[in-house]
Formats: sequence, structure tokens, C-alpha cells
Amino acid sequence: MEFGPFVKNILILDSEGNRVASKFYSDDWPTNEERRTFEKDVFAKTHMTNARTEVEVTMFKENVIVFKFVEDLHFYVTGGEDENELLLSNVLEGVFGAITILLKHKVCKMEALENLDLVLLCIDETLDGGIMLDTDAKSIASKVTSVSLDSGENEQKIGEVLKNAHGKVMKVMGKFIDA
Repeated sequence: MEFGPFVKNILILDSEGNRVASKFYSDDWPTNEERRTFEKDVFAKTHMTNARTEVEVTMFKENVIVFKFVEDLHFYVTGGEDENELLLSNVLEGVFGAITILLKHKVCKMEALENLDLVLLCIDETLDGGIMLDTDAKSIASKVTSVSLDSGENEQKIGEVLKNAHGKVMKVMGKFIDA
């Protein structure tokens, strides 16, 4: 068996099948056009199912796809036909759970788009090149929060530096004006 990506892609689509967020780890879909076609085909095959309470599994074009819907979002994880659907399901639940925590249980398209950085960080903390890193939702959310808090602290420090610099420039300018 050839070693390759464990997860071929992870997709988050809206209720019309349009991309909200996605990461592709396989060369099965090398162009953006092929990726969009795959997304539309997967959506067309699954959108009529009732995957709102439990994760569902389907086979599609020699791929195992696990998926779950909430509000107006559809979450998908794709693996090769030989991949274990329970492990793929754990990836899906980990990402979904972390996003739910970070969006304060307001999982919908508008919130996901407004917090797209957090959504993408959840995916990045779960998978690296298609290889599973973590599937615990609280752990993933915690890592994302620490990353986002660190950047917020840096922004605050930069803001303070700029404010201090502005104050010093104004003080120096005042001396020149008074002189």
C-alpha cells in the first residue's frame, strides 16, 4: 500500500454548495476548477440526506466521504477508499467541535465567514498535509485560541508603540512650532 495523505480534503460548504472554507491535501484535484467540480458533485450527492444529528458516510468516486450538516453549513472530510471511516469521522468531529467552541455555538455561514481565520486555524491544528495531528475539539480550540491571543497581544503592543511614537512626534513638533 502506497503511503499518501490520510485525508484528501476537508470542505465546508454553504447550503447551496458554495465553498466557505476548504483545504486539499491530495493531487486528485490539481486545479481550482476540478476542486469546485468535486465540491459541487459531493454536495449534489449528499445535500438531501439527513446528516444533522450524526455523521454520515458515503462512497463517491473511489473516496470515502464523511459529512455532517449544521444550520446552513455542510462539513465534509474525504479519504481514499481504503481509509477507515471512523478515523475520518474523528477528524470531522474534532474540526466541527472546535469550530463550535470558537464560534460560541453559533455555527452558521455568517459566523464562519466573519471568523474564517479561526475556522482555517482549526483545520490547520487538526491536519498537517492530510495527516491527522489532533482530533480533540477542546485541545484544537485551545491551540487556536492561544495562537489568536498571542497575535492579539502583539497587535496591542504594536498599538502602544505607535501611540507612544505619535506622542513623542507631537511633542517634538510642538517644540519646533513654539520656537
